[in-house]
Amino acid sequence: MSAALENLKADWDLVVIGGGITGAGIFRETVRMGLSVLLVEQQDFAWGTSSRSSKLVHGGLRYLKEGRIFLTRDAVRERERLLAEAPGLVELLGFLVPIYKGRGPGKWTLEAGLSLYDLIAKKRQHKYYDAEKLAALEPHLNQKGLVGGFHFFDAQVDDARLVLRLIFEAEAAGGCALNYTAAKTIHRNDSGEVEGVTLEDSETHESRFVSTGVVINATGCWAEHFHPSPDPKVHLRPLRGSHLIFSRKTLPVGHAVSFVHPVDERAIFLVERAIFLVPWEGAVIVGTTDLDYREDLSREPAISADEVNYLMTGLQTLFPSLDISEKDCISAISGIRPVLSKGGNRSPSEESREHVVWKDKGLLTITGGKLTTFRKLAMDAIKAAMEFLPDTGADRPPEPVFPTLSELREESVELSTEARRLFGRYGAGANLLISSAGTESLKPIPGTHTLWAELPYAAGHEQVRHLDDLLLRRVRIGLLVPDGAREYLPRIKKICRPVLPWNRRKWKREIDRYMDIRQRAYSLPSTETEPERFKFLPGWMRAPIRRVFH
Repeated sequence: MSAALENLKADWDLVVIGGGITGAGIFRETVRMGLSVLLVEQQDFAWGTSSRSSKLVHGGLRYLKEGRIFLTRDAVRERERLLAEAPGLVELLGFLVPIYKGRGPGKWTLEAGLSLYDLIAKKRQHKYYDAEKLAALEPHLNQKGLVGGFHFFDAQVDDARLVLRLIFEAEAAGGCALNYTAAKTIHRNDSGEVEGVTLEDSETHESRFVSTGVVINATGCWAEHFHPSPDPKVHLRPLRGSHLIFSRKTLPVGHAVSFVHPVDERAIFLVERAIFLVPWEGAVIVGTTDLDYREDLSREPAISADEVNYLMTGLQTLFPSLDISEKDCISAISGIRPVLSKGGNRSPSEESREHVVWKDKGLLTITGGKLTTFRKLAMDAIKAAMEFLPDTGADRPPEPVFPTLSELREESVELSTEARRLFGRYGAGANLLISSAGTESLKPIPGTHTLWAELPYAAGHEQVRHLDDLLLRRVRIGLLVPDGAREYLPRIKKICRPVLPWNRRKWKREIDRYMDIRQRAYSLPSTETEPERFKFLPGWMRAPIRRVFH
C-alpha cells in the first residue's frame, strides 16, 4: 500500500472530495475551525477548471446586464477582499472596453453598468476616453468605427496557485490533503447516515476505508456522480470554455481588453458574448468560449478547431494591423464549468453561474459558482454541514483567509517585486524558497515571470507526482513557453533531480507523458481540414470572417 494511504489515520470529522478551488476553500476554513479534515482529489490538485480559467477575479459585468445584481455584489466584495489579503497572487488589472459604432453595447449602457460596479466596490474606478485617447492607450486597436471606450479595474490571479496556497496552508495548520486519491464509495449505516468513505490510489488502485460522519462533495462537474440532483428539473450542464495563449511580443497589449465578438449570434453556433484579452505571467490569454461538453469528464478537455476559429476571428478583427495567425499561438487551455441548468433552450451563456447546496444525511454537495466567490461557496457549504459536524466551540473562522505579508515574511527577506510575487504564490514557503536559492536561480525563465528557483521548491514540497503537475500547475511554464518548454527540460531535470529522485527510465517516461499531455490537451488541433461545424456558413463568413468588418 502507498505510504500516503498506509499512514492515513482512520477517523476524520470531515472528508472533502475535490481538490479544485471550492474544495480547497472548504478545506482551509474547516481546518481553521479546529476540525479534523481530509481532502482527496482523484487527479492532481487544481487539475480541472481551477487551473484552466480566464485567470480573472472579477465581479462579472455581464451579470448586471442579466439582472443578477446580488451575484455581482458578492463577486465584487470578494474581489476587494482578495486584493487586500493576497498581494502578489491577486493583483489589480486595468481593462479597456472599446466601443464601435453599431456593434455591442453603447456608451450610456456601459456607463450605467460601470457606475453600478463602482458603487458596489465603494470607489470610482472607471473613466471614458474618446477614440483618439483610447487609441493612444492601445495603438494596435482597430480604428474603423471606433467611437471611444472605457477604462476600469478588475483583478487577476494565478488560479492554480490560489488553490495550492489554500491547500498547503491548511495542511500546515493540521489538515491532510492527498492528490491522486479517489473517493470510490460513500458508505452509510442502516439509517442512511454517512459513516465512511473508501479511498483508492488513482494509479496503484490500492484502497482503504476511513470513518467520517460528514462528506462534502465539491467535485464540480462530477457532483451528480455522488449525489444526483434532488430537483428533477435542475441538473449540471458541463460547459467548455477555451482560451488561446500568445506571447506579449506577438500581442503587445498594455491592458486587458474586453470586447463583444463581431460575429452575429444567429449566424454561428456560439452566442454573441464578451471576449477577453488578458496579459498574464508575461503572455496574453485570449478567451473564452462557452459550449456544451458531452465527452468523458475524466479525459482532459482540449480546444476544438471551431473554437480556435472563433477566437482568432475576434482577435484579428480587434487587432488587424498585427497580422496574428494561429501559428503564433503558444498554447491553449480548456476547462469544464459546472453550471446548473433548468433545461429548455437556453444558450450556454444564458445559464446561471450561481451555486447550490444539496444536503442528505451527512453528504453535502456544493456545485456551480465562480472562482471569485470561492469563499462564499465554502462558507455556505460549511453552514449546511454544521448540524452533522462536532461542536469545536469555535466561532466563524476569523478573517482574513490568508496571513498578511508581514506575518509571512522573515525579517531577512527583502520585499522586492519578485519577493511579493513569491509570497503571494507560496505563502510562508517563500522564505525557504528565497533563502535556499542561488543568485542565478532567482532569475526568470525567459518569456515568463517564473523564477528558476520555483521549480525545485515546488517539486520538493508540493506533492508533485508527475512532471505535468510541476510544469502545468505548480508553475505554468508549460503554457507560457513554446513547445511546452521542451528546450528547458534538460535544465529542469538537472535542478529537480535532488528532490525528484527518479531514475533515468522514470525521467524519460515522465517527459514522454508530459509532452503527450501537452500535445493532446494544451495545443491547437490540426488545421488541415476545415471544421465541420463551419461548413454550413456562407463563404464570406469563413476564414477569415473578419474581412466583413475591415
